[in-house]
Amino acid sequence: MIERTTEAWLTDMDGVLVHEGTALPGGPEFIKALREKELPFLVLTNNSIFTPRDLRARLAYSGIDVPEENLWTSALATAQFVADQIPNGSAYAIGEAGLTTALHQAGYTLTESDPDYVVLGETRTYSFEAITKAIRLIVGGARFICTNPDVTGPSQEGLLPAAGSVAAMIAAATGRQPYYVGKPNPVLFRSALNLIGAHSESTTMVGDRMDTDILGGMEAGLETFLVLTGSTSADEVEKYPFRPSHVVNSIADIVDLV
Repeated sequence: MIERTTEAWLTDMDGVLVHEGTALPGGPEFIKALREKELPFLVLTNNSIFTPRDLRARLAYSGIDVPEENLWTSALATAQFVADQIPNGSAYAIGEAGLTTALHQAGYTLTESDPDYVVLGETRTYSFEAITKAIRLIVGGARFICTNPDVTGPSQEGLLPAAGSVAAMIAAATGRQPYYVGKPNPVLFRSALNLIGAHSESTTMVGDRMDTDILGGMEAGLETFLVLTGSTSADEVEKYPFRPSHVVNSIADIVDLV
């Protein structure tokens, strides 16, 4: 079923392993198989709210045991990106602990005074005051970075506006488009591969979204599996000008391939 020899795995989290705090079919078994066979792997998420420690606890509650070092978020990738661009720089950050902690660990100073970057991430409560400050700083010369392009996110009450929606508002006010680090940007995938010492030709990506997981995996040169337990239905696949390597009902269909 797999077209190439897979020596490492990347997988999305929400819609693939879990949904609203509940493990999806095959999720615990997939991670268990990877760990038992000591295969390099990372769980990727565009959600920048949580630290790896937070995410590990949330996954453990659903019965999935993922070590912190096997979790790679858009916040971590963003912090690594800006630190590579301007080491020991400064940023005005809109986001929560996942983003601010990652920036601090990357050697960044958080400030409202003449920052190198405005970094926009996910937060449960976007502040009009903070958005206004971001707009003024960008107009004043700060570079504009956004952790991920997702325009909506899930909640128990329904869809919520996400970082991509707020970024669009800031872009409209400033005339400056952000650089998005999260999926589908190959920058996130390359940083993930470097972290686990894997090569694109022998790595497989599992995701539930065509516009982030599958597109990013394809552009990074990975084999891709689309699972139908998340945001993309089988009918919607045909609407895209690109295709995943494989389409399966759930990650349970992949466990035996590990």
